Amino acid sequence: MKGRVLIVAGSDSGGGAGIQADIKAVTALRGYAMTAITALTAQNTEGVFAIHEVPIAFLRRQMEVVLDDLGADCVKTGMLHSAAVIETVLAVLEERAPAVPLVVDPVMVAKGGARLLDPAATETLKARLVPRARVITPNLPEAEALAGRRIASIEAMKRAAERLAELGPAAVFLKGGHLPGPVVTDLFLFEGRLEVFESPRIDTRHTHGTGCTLASAIAVGLAQGLGLREAAVRARAYVQEAIACAPGFGRGHGPLDHTHTVRPFGVPG
Repeated sequence: MKGRVLIVAGSDSGGGAGIQADIKAVTALRGYAMTAITALTAQNTEGVFAIHEVPIAFLRRQMEVVLDDLGADCVKTGMLHSAAVIETVLAVLEERAPAVPLVVDPVMVAKGGARLLDPAATETLKARLVPRARVITPNLPEAEALAGRRIASIEAMKRAAERLAELGPAAVFLKGGHLPGPVVTDLFLFEGRLEVFESPRIDTRHTHGTGCTLASAIAVGLAQGLGLREAAVRARAYVQEAIACAPGFGRGHGPLDHTHTVRPFGVPG
């Protein structure tokens, strides 16, 4: 086991996304997952039915005690539902882990449509959290909200990725799964170079938690000492395999198989 990842995100009672997916992904790739839970959700494959926010002081305490004792090689954020939560996370990182790389999954809306970020907090996310990130991993609706423009084509994705890079993150991994068609195209922009990843679309409705899983897989790669591109490539391949082998649970958007791809992906050291 190598690579300590502190995950700051919401809990998914259905186990497919959120903290639960994060822990599974980090563990499957042989890292060590730690958590600071921002909110509890009552959800399953059909949607989010209730959200219970964790008090800000308790969120801060979770982060402090973990960082003070166990430390972290990378921090990954998911559901940060308000400006106060974002500011608290940033304050603790500045105090306890200023040099630790940060992977930001800018979670805004659940797959079933439930809003997971207060609209008023979007500007805080853009102005304060995104510039601190080593990499951000938005899907197309999230990228539209952050870039302030509609994304309906690959060319529009490229322009949006460049706009997102201007917000200050070291890299942008823009997920293109929301565009229709038989091929899924993702973009990776790092150090001025735009790279296009393409793969056949897997015909399945069982894609709950893909965003959480990808971001956490990148985070554990960074925690293990992989370069940013290498971590992104491994994470994308891991998510593809996890989708392809999804167990088919639930009546709605079911979870991935996080355990299927433990063996094919090596860990440095």
